[in-house]
Amino acid sequence: MSISSSLNAGVAGLNANSSRLAAISDNIANSGTYGYKRVKTDFQSMVLSGSGGSYSAGGVRSTSERLVDERGSLVTSSSPTDLAVRGRGMLPVTQSSQVEAGNGASQMYLTTTGSFRTDADGFLKTESGLVLMGWPANPDGAIPEFPRDTAAGLEPVQINVNQLTGEPTTEVNLGVNLPATETSAGSAAATQPLSVEYFDNLGKSETLSIEFTPTVPASGSSNEWTMVIRDSAQGGAVIGEYTLTFNDSRSDGGTLASVTPVSGGAYDAATGEIVVNVAGGPMELKIGQLGTSEGLTQLSDSFAPLSISKDGSPVGNMTSVEVDENGFVHATFDTGITRVIYQVPLVDLPNPNGMVALDQQTYQPSPESGSFFLWDAGDGPTGDVVSFAREESATDVARELTDMIQTQRAYSSNAKVIQTVDEMLQETTNIKR
Repeated sequence: MSISSSLNAGVAGLNANSSRLAAISDNIANSGTYGYKRVKTDFQSMVLSGSGGSYSAGGVRSTSERLVDERGSLVTSSSPTDLAVRGRGMLPVTQSSQVEAGNGASQMYLTTTGSFRTDADGFLKTESGLVLMGWPANPDGAIPEFPRDTAAGLEPVQINVNQLTGEPTTEVNLGVNLPATETSAGSAAATQPLSVEYFDNLGKSETLSIEFTPTVPASGSSNEWTMVIRDSAQGGAVIGEYTLTFNDSRSDGGTLASVTPVSGGAYDAATGEIVVNVAGGPMELKIGQLGTSEGLTQLSDSFAPLSISKDGSPVGNMTSVEVDENGFVHATFDTGITRVIYQVPLVDLPNPNGMVALDQQTYQPSPESGSFFLWDAGDGPTGDVVSFAREESATDVARELTDMIQTQRAYSSNAKVIQTVDEMLQETTNIKR
């Protein structure tokens, strides 16, 4: 009987609009929740085939979907570990309870934003208990190769705020001008000393003592110097001796013409470097390429250390941590050096909306979402990581309130259908009277 199907359709309409109102309520309640993804409810009609010219109402069904691929606006914050993803991709996180349990690899969850702070154990964690995950770097700051289709290589990001670090010096660039007048006949043949500080493998300060001694000819100019290098860490032992000859032509005057090793490592003309062995290992000294004005020169009558630069640093304390746009976690020390300690990848899936939604704005991959892949931030289809930022809720309150009005009217209309069917059934019952 068609009138009975009308009653069923009205009930289905009430249920469908109740589901839509529940989604709207959730969206409005989370309008101030960072990283919240709104829920959308769609209706699909149900059609029942009739017979004998009569029509049976099929009613309506509702389906709800969380729109994970919709992003809220980014707002700035004052913390370098407030993170948000700008564009496609999600941050890998895990639950602090799993980290504290220490039962092996932690389960990976995904989120698009988080306010991370170091806890008592140094883990970067949100107030809700989400711990940021990343790939650990080697001591030299390089990130090893990890599999990209599994979370097996990810570890909770742990910051050792009491960490001390020192970088050994492995390269020194010498920019020094030697006085051309000292290689002329009759000069005093004065040795020009130069001290260069470097840091050993334990962060201690040591010194390279470099002496430049001119070759004084009986007549004319030799344009030749002897460079002797001593290492304080080896009691002042000579670790390199070289004969330097300079050009005096109009086009190349004052530049290196040749470098002849007496002892120590060979001179590489392609790079302008020599390698000497200090107490802690080999060290590259860049003295300049032949025929160029960089490095060692011989001009005029003054000895001038113009530019001396080196890598390495003394022992320092960690002062801050920051995540750059490519997901690299940098630790900054009070000596001014910065070291990469982790890399946070961005996780991408073919269908983000197919993931399983969990508490605290986290999601878990599922068969419906497709297989995930861990990208370097800014590579492939992914966006970049923004520090000092949070992602606002994707809820548009004005749109939700408009949908609420429509839902209320639709619910009332379906209730009116049920009331009308009830009155018609009452009239049917009254026929017997």
